Amino acid sequence: MATARYVRLRLPVLGSRVGRVGDEDVVDVLDHDDPLAALAGVGEVALRVPLAEAELLPPVMAPEIWCAGVTYERSREARVEEARSEARTVYELVYDAERPELFLKDAAMRRTVGPGGTIRVRGDADWSVPEPELGIVLDGDGRAVAVTIGNDVSSRDIEGENPLYLPQAKVYAGACAIGPALAVPDDWDTPFALRMRIADGSGETLFAGETSTASMRRSLADLAAWVVRDNPLPAGSVLLTGTGLVPEDGYTLLPGHRVEIEIDGIGTLVNTVGA
Repeated sequence: MATARYVRLRLPVLGSRVGRVGDEDVVDVLDHDDPLAALAGVGEVALRVPLAEAELLPPVMAPEIWCAGVTYERSREARVEEARSEARTVYELVYDAERPELFLKDAAMRRTVGPGGTIRVRGDADWSVPEPELGIVLDGDGRAVAVTIGNDVSSRDIEGENPLYLPQAKVYAGACAIGPALAVPDDWDTPFALRMRIADGSGETLFAGETSTASMRRSLADLAAWVVRDNPLPAGSVLLTGTGLVPEDGYTLLPGHRVEIEIDGIGTLVNTVGA
């Protein structure tokens, strides 16, 4: 679990601010909009607002968002199943390799939305899925300072056709969401429980599942060390650590579907698929 949670919110007149979520889900709004400074204890409380009434923004304006792939056995199985060529062996190899799969998902939040934002699927894809992931927030020295929730929306048919199409399967408008909060773990070695529910426009459940970061092939510290190896990241960058929840092969995201991703200690990230 987490010792502290921070959110960014939009307020009338004041604009965007960062705040610490206290007891009874009341936000102590600080006098600035710098989440990393808030994590370091900088800022004075300007006012208090109920979390339920707050207009939440992405918890950090990440200059870069990176993703790690094939970090769970379920992810490896899904990638092998979707592959339409002999290249399927690359997924089996990377799962056991020392070096993880890492790729740049977004920069400057151009393709990323926050809590309640609209995620999207590619117009030239027929099989798209959400990928619920624990996100690590890094400081300017590459150290993990907080966690959040991420949704690495992906086109399984495009990547399955050829692994070299991964950037097109992963990087496009509305392909990522983060939020609703930043949390500071009590113990970075304690696993996080993840749950995902997908519903249609009427609220009917289309998929529901759960997993834990205890099932990850790699540790959070290992992934964080790899992403900054010979690759300095701007402070506030986010690393999404892979997914262990993959809907059945017959499911694809469609406009109007609602994706809810919950991680204990952080909250629930909710997004709707746009047309």
